[in-house]
Amino acid sequence: MIKKSLLQLLILPLAFVISSPGAAKALPGQSMEDVELWIKAHPTLSPRSGERFLVTKTDTAAQRFSFQAMVSAPGKLTFSNNRSKSRTERISMYDAINGMSVDKLKESLRVIYGLDVYQDYKGARVIYEYPNQSAINAARFARTPVREALKGELRVGSRYAYWVEVARGKNGKAFTGQMTVFLKSDLDKLEEELRNR
Repeated sequence: MIKKSLLQLLILPLAFVISSPGAAKALPGQSMEDVELWIKAHPTLSPRSGERFLVTKTDTAAQRFSFQAMVSAPGKLTFSNNRSKSRTERISMYDAINGMSVDKLKESLRVIYGLDVYQDYKGARVIYEYPNQSAINAARFARTPVREALKGELRVGSRYAYWVEVARGKNGKAFTGQMTVFLKSDLDKLEEELRNR
Protein backbone atom coordinates (compact mmCIF):
# COMPACT_ATOMS: atom_id res chain seq x y z
CA MET A 1 0.00 0.00 0.00
CA ILE A 2 2.76 2.43 0.93
CA LYS A 3 4.78 1.48 -2.18
CA LYS A 4 1.75 2.07 -4.42
CA SER A 5 1.09 5.53 -2.93
CA LEU A 6 4.76 6.47 -3.26
CA LEU A 7 4.79 5.29 -6.87
CA GLN A 8 1.72 7.39 -7.71
CA LEU A 9 3.28 10.39 -6.00
CA LEU A 10 6.38 10.08 -8.18
CA ILE A 11 4.75 9.11 -11.49
CA LEU A 12 1.96 11.71 -11.65
CA PRO A 13 4.20 14.79 -11.52
CA LEU A 14 6.62 13.17 -13.97
CA ALA A 15 3.78 12.35 -16.38
CA PHE A 16 2.66 15.99 -16.26
CA VAL A 17 6.13 17.26 -17.13
CA ILE A 18 6.67 14.73 -19.94
CA SER A 19 3.26 15.16 -21.53
CA SER A 20 3.42 18.92 -21.89
CA PRO A 21 6.80 20.57 -21.66
CA GLY A 22 6.10 24.28 -22.09
CA ALA A 23 2.55 23.72 -23.34
CA ALA A 24 0.02 26.28 -22.21
CA LYS A 25 -1.66 25.41 -18.95
CA ALA A 26 -2.56 28.92 -17.82
CA LEU A 27 -4.06 31.51 -20.13
CA PRO A 28 -6.39 34.50 -19.91
CA GLY A 29 -9.63 33.46 -18.24
CA GLN A 30 -7.95 31.18 -15.72
CA SER A 31 -7.27 31.93 -12.08
CA MET A 32 -4.24 33.98 -11.13
CA GLU A 33 -3.22 31.12 -8.82
CA ASP A 34 -3.06 28.75 -11.80
CA VAL A 35 -1.17 31.35 -13.82
CA GLU A 36 1.37 31.80 -11.01
CA LEU A 37 1.96 28.05 -10.74
CA TRP A 38 2.30 27.73 -14.52
CA ILE A 39 4.83 30.59 -14.66
CA LYS A 40 6.90 28.99 -11.89
CA ALA A 41 6.94 25.60 -13.65
CA HIS A 42 7.56 26.92 -17.18
CA PRO A 43 11.11 26.11 -18.35
CA THR A 44 11.36 29.19 -20.58
CA LEU A 45 9.93 31.70 -18.11
CA SER A 46 11.66 30.27 -14.99
CA PRO A 47 11.09 33.29 -12.74
CA ARG A 48 13.64 34.49 -10.22
CA SER A 49 12.84 34.60 -6.53
CA GLY A 50 10.13 37.19 -5.89
CA GLU A 51 8.82 37.24 -9.48
CA ARG A 52 5.18 36.22 -9.64
CA PHE A 53 3.20 37.74 -12.53
CA LEU A 54 6.02 39.75 -14.11
CA VAL A 55 9.10 37.86 -15.28
CA THR A 56 12.05 39.75 -16.75
CA LYS A 57 15.18 38.46 -18.46
CA THR A 58 18.17 40.54 -19.52
CA ASP A 59 21.05 39.04 -21.50
CA THR A 60 22.74 42.38 -22.06
CA ALA A 61 21.68 46.01 -21.84
CA ALA A 62 20.76 45.66 -25.51
CA GLN A 63 18.51 42.58 -25.15
CA ARG A 64 15.55 42.26 -22.81
CA PHE A 65 12.48 40.03 -22.46
CA SER A 66 9.49 40.21 -20.16
CA PHE A 67 6.30 38.24 -19.62
CA GLN A 68 3.43 39.72 -17.64
CA ALA A 69 0.03 38.33 -16.62
CA MET A 70 -2.60 40.90 -15.65
CA VAL A 71 -6.14 41.04 -14.30
CA SER A 72 -6.88 44.13 -16.41
CA ALA A 73 -7.88 44.39 -20.05
CA PRO A 74 -5.18 45.37 -22.56
CA GLY A 75 -4.73 49.00 -23.53
CA LYS A 76 -5.60 51.89 -21.26
CA LEU A 77 -5.71 50.81 -17.63
CA THR A 78 -9.21 50.21 -16.30
CA PHE A 79 -10.43 48.96 -12.94
CA SER A 80 -11.25 45.25 -12.83
CA ASN A 81 -13.92 43.91 -10.49
CA ASN A 82 -12.61 40.36 -10.80
CA ARG A 83 -9.02 40.36 -9.59
CA SER A 84 -8.83 36.58 -9.34
CA LYS A 85 -8.78 35.86 -13.11
CA SER A 86 -6.13 36.63 -15.71
CA ARG A 87 -7.43 38.72 -18.63
CA THR A 88 -4.22 39.69 -20.41
CA GLU A 89 -0.80 38.10 -20.86
CA ARG A 90 1.92 40.09 -22.63
CA ILE A 91 5.31 39.15 -24.05
CA SER A 92 7.58 42.18 -24.54
CA MET A 93 10.97 42.06 -26.24
CA TYR A 94 13.76 44.52 -26.96
CA ASP A 95 16.73 43.63 -29.15
CA ALA A 96 19.03 46.45 -30.25
CA ILE A 97 21.55 43.95 -31.66
CA ASN A 98 19.46 41.80 -34.01
CA GLY A 99 16.33 43.93 -34.26
CA MET A 100 12.74 42.91 -33.63
CA SER A 101 10.16 41.43 -35.99
CA VAL A 102 6.67 40.02 -35.91
CA ASP A 103 8.20 36.62 -36.73
CA LYS A 104 10.30 36.72 -33.53
CA LEU A 105 7.19 37.58 -31.52
CA LYS A 106 5.25 34.72 -33.14
CA GLU A 107 8.06 32.31 -32.30
CA SER A 108 8.00 33.50 -28.68
CA LEU A 109 4.26 32.83 -28.61
CA ARG A 110 4.86 29.27 -29.86
CA VAL A 111 7.66 28.59 -27.37
CA ILE A 112 5.74 29.91 -24.37
CA TYR A 113 2.23 28.65 -25.13
CA GLY A 114 2.76 25.65 -27.40
CA LEU A 115 1.26 24.67 -30.74
CA ASP A 116 -2.45 24.95 -29.83
CA VAL A 117 -2.27 28.66 -29.09
CA TYR A 118 0.19 29.26 -31.92
CA GLN A 119 -2.22 27.61 -34.39
CA ASP A 120 -5.10 29.67 -32.96
CA TYR A 121 -3.04 32.81 -33.61
CA LYS A 122 -2.06 31.73 -37.15
CA GLY A 123 -5.68 30.99 -38.03
CA ALA A 124 -6.97 34.18 -36.39
CA ARG A 125 -8.72 36.80 -38.49
CA VAL A 126 -7.05 40.22 -38.73
CA ILE A 127 -9.62 42.84 -37.72
CA TYR A 128 -7.45 45.96 -37.55
CA GLU A 129 -4.01 46.93 -38.87
CA TYR A 130 -2.14 50.18 -38.31
CA PRO A 131 -0.87 52.59 -39.34
CA ASN A 132 -2.70 53.23 -42.60
CA GLN A 133 -1.53 55.95 -44.96
CA SER A 134 -3.87 58.62 -43.56
CA ALA A 135 -2.56 57.94 -40.02
CA ILE A 136 1.03 58.20 -41.29
CA ASN A 137 0.26 61.52 -43.00
CA ALA A 138 -1.51 62.85 -39.88
CA ALA A 139 1.42 61.81 -37.68
CA ARG A 140 3.88 63.56 -39.99
CA PHE A 141 1.75 66.70 -40.09
CA ALA A 142 1.35 66.72 -36.28
CA ARG A 143 5.05 65.89 -35.84
CA THR A 144 4.29 62.85 -33.69
CA PRO A 145 6.86 60.32 -34.96
CA VAL A 146 5.88 57.73 -32.32
CA ARG A 147 2.44 57.30 -33.90
CA GLU A 148 4.06 56.76 -37.28
CA ALA A 149 6.62 54.33 -35.86
CA LEU A 150 4.11 51.91 -34.29
CA LYS A 151 3.05 49.08 -36.58
CA GLY A 152 0.58 46.53 -35.35
CA GLU A 153 -2.51 44.45 -35.75
CA LEU A 154 -5.40 42.97 -33.81
CA ARG A 155 -6.52 39.42 -34.51
CA VAL A 156 -9.33 37.29 -33.21
CA GLY A 157 -9.00 33.52 -33.11
CA SER A 158 -11.39 30.82 -32.01
CA ARG A 159 -9.95 30.86 -28.46
CA TYR A 160 -8.31 34.24 -27.84
CA ALA A 161 -7.66 37.67 -29.26
CA TYR A 162 -4.12 38.81 -30.09
CA TRP A 163 -2.41 42.18 -30.32
CA VAL A 164 0.99 42.39 -32.01
CA GLU A 165 2.96 45.63 -32.15
CA VAL A 166 6.49 46.65 -33.12
CA ALA A 167 8.06 50.11 -32.91
CA ARG A 168 10.29 51.09 -35.82
CA GLY A 169 13.10 53.62 -35.59
CA LYS A 170 13.76 56.46 -38.05
CA ASN A 171 15.67 54.05 -40.28
CA GLY A 172 12.63 51.74 -40.42
CA LYS A 173 14.22 49.00 -38.30
CA ALA A 174 12.32 47.77 -35.25
CA PHE A 175 14.05 47.08 -31.94
CA THR A 176 11.10 46.59 -29.60
CA GLY A 177 7.80 44.73 -29.82
CA GLN A 178 5.03 43.02 -27.92
CA MET A 179 2.66 40.09 -28.38
CA THR A 180 -0.44 40.19 -26.19
CA VAL A 181 -2.89 37.32 -25.67
CA PHE A 182 -6.21 38.41 -24.17
CA LEU A 183 -9.87 37.58 -23.73
CA LYS A 184 -12.05 38.09 -26.81
CA SER A 185 -14.54 40.01 -24.64
CA ASP A 186 -11.94 42.83 -24.36
CA LEU A 187 -11.40 43.13 -28.12
CA ASP A 188 -13.87 45.98 -28.78
CA LYS A 189 -12.35 48.14 -26.03
CA LEU A 190 -8.82 47.76 -27.36
CA GLU A 191 -9.81 48.23 -30.99
CA GLU A 192 -11.58 51.50 -30.16
CA GLU A 193 -8.56 52.78 -28.21
CA LEU A 194 -6.14 51.91 -31.02
CA ARG A 195 -8.33 53.51 -33.69
CA ASN A 196 -8.64 56.72 -31.64
CA ARG A 197 -5.07 57.19 -30.40
